[in-house]
Amino acid sequence: MTQIVPVILSGGSGTRLWPLSRAEKPKQFLSLTAAETMLQLTAARTQGDGFAAPVVVANAAHADEVEAQLAAAGATPQALVLEPVGRNTAPAIALAALATDPHAALLVMPSDHVIADVDAFHAAIRRALPLVEDGWLVTFGITPDAPETGYGYIQVGEEVAAGVHRVARFVEKPKREVAEAMLAAGDHAWNGGIFLFRADAFVAALERFAPDMLAAVRASLDAARREGARVWPDADAFAASPSDSIDYAVMEKADRVAVVPVAMGWSDVGSWDALHAISDGDAAGNVVSGDVVALDAANCLVRAEGVRVAIAGVSDLIVVASGTDVLIVPRGRSQDVKLLLDAMKK
Repeated sequence: MTQIVPVILSGGSGTRLWPLSRAEKPKQFLSLTAAETMLQLTAARTQGDGFAAPVVVANAAHADEVEAQLAAAGATPQALVLEPVGRNTAPAIALAALATDPHAALLVMPSDHVIADVDAFHAAIRRALPLVEDGWLVTFGITPDAPETGYGYIQVGEEVAAGVHRVARFVEKPKREVAEAMLAAGDHAWNGGIFLFRADAFVAALERFAPDMLAAVRASLDAARREGARVWPDADAFAASPSDSIDYAVMEKADRVAVVPVAMGWSDVGSWDALHAISDGDAAGNVVSGDVVALDAANCLVRAEGVRVAIAGVSDLIVVASGTDVLIVPRGRSQDVKLLLDAMKK
């Protein structure tokens, strides 16, 4: 059986979870849903039989943090590839594909997602593997439970193997009425950004559809500095790569692209509202963490880091205090964090 190499993408900045998540310590390094950090939970999903040591692609500024957190979780990466600059997911995955066994199956996962049902995830991987061994590029479609407008969608086409379907099309983040229609049709899944394919199949697709990107990434690795598991691609060569997502660069253009629909308790924890939705609250629906006093409060998310927060007589609020920064927004408005950060820069 093809060896599965987990590829953990840890380049994100996680600004939507400000003030807890910041450029120097983005959300994958935080304990948001459990005692373990998001990165540690991601690594733990693919430890054991059938999985090789992971390849981690991360921001060069986070090298020490990545190594320390993985060591604490008992996960030693076979390679820690340190991006000198962000170039989106396609070049990041290309770094991993060129840094490992070309015949290995790469299981590409963002470092900051939640998967509550790991058994369902592993079952979906097993369903996909025969097609992957035959050169298909596979993505995992999350069974949708709401007409979300913040996710891309995948239209599920004809079945090509048990539980595996050809991708009919990829859909950009839709307007509300389009999302509702896709949900009602029952043949669309959320695009969770998790992939499985052989390294050589992905490299061949880049050769065909994004040769400039492949050439730049290859040149950056040819001139890389190496120290133990750490790999520093050449900065100038990597910066010459076009910046593009894997969906645009490869998945929307390739011929043999399949999707495995799966309900596995997935969330990208993309906002404080999303964290409230997936967390266990108290009898009044409050989700609290840290030194928090809540009286006559309902359906609030309150997190206190290094400071005490007290609330009374309020409902449906998000209150996050970290250091000298405090965020207060009504539930349902946590996407406004981006607007607030933009306003603070002016």
